[in-house]
Amino acid sequence: MKNQIKKSFLVITAGFAIFILNSLPRISADPPLAEPKAVIDGTELGWQPLTASDFTQVNCDPETWSWKDGVVHCTGSPVGVIRSKQVYTNFELVAQWRMLKSGGNSGIFVWTTEDSLKDLKRNQLPHGVEVQVLDHGYTEQYEKETGRKADWFTTNGDVFPVGKTTMKPFPPAAPDGQRSFPRKNLSKGVNEWNHYYVRAINGEVRLWVNGEEVSGGTGIEPRSGYLSLESEGSPVEFKGLRIRVLP
Repeated sequence: MKNQIKKSFLVITAGFAIFILNSLPRISADPPLAEPKAVIDGTELGWQPLTASDFTQVNCDPETWSWKDGVVHCTGSPVGVIRSKQVYTNFELVAQWRMLKSGGNSGIFVWTTEDSLKDLKRNQLPHGVEVQVLDHGYTEQYEKETGRKADWFTTNGDVFPVGKTTMKPFPPAAPDGQRSFPRKNLSKGVNEWNHYYVRAINGEVRLWVNGEEVSGGTGIEPRSGYLSLESEGSPVEFKGLRIRVLP
């Protein structure tokens, strides 16, 4: 009789334990799923493509820039820019870019000033806000050639004012307080396509690199101007250039 009671007690206890375990939240061995990213590709309402007919020569050679099958190719020589025919104030821009040479350097100028474009000489750059386009190999190249540490720039999407343009950078900032450094290192290497989404509105510029916001600045003056593509010593390609004008 005692053995029977003991067995019954053990069965009840085991059943209760199983019930408790099944009631507890299960801990999965699988890693948590990453939160979805909001990638803006310029296909929504209001976006317009930017083609060769939307830009004009400034201080590059005729063969520096060429457009074929939706891809913009730049030889990198000489240093200079092409600019949009239209002046923009508030807008969104998407662009894909890839460097064709390690250590390549280029950029997208936002709110390029008209005064700085006038009579711009060969191998000069205008004033405005530069959204940096830079290959990772540039860091090693710079340190080898100068013997100095590359602590004043990054290769992952710096945003900074050029010339007389002024801007208060979003943190983290460069040691001199001029450049907005990216909060994450998301740029891909040479020969790989990168995606930029730039939002320029009310004196503020923000940059998303490959789907995540990383850098920018506010209090920018002037806050209207041309859009410019930069040639700066290395072959680079752009594609998917699209713009949406905002109120």
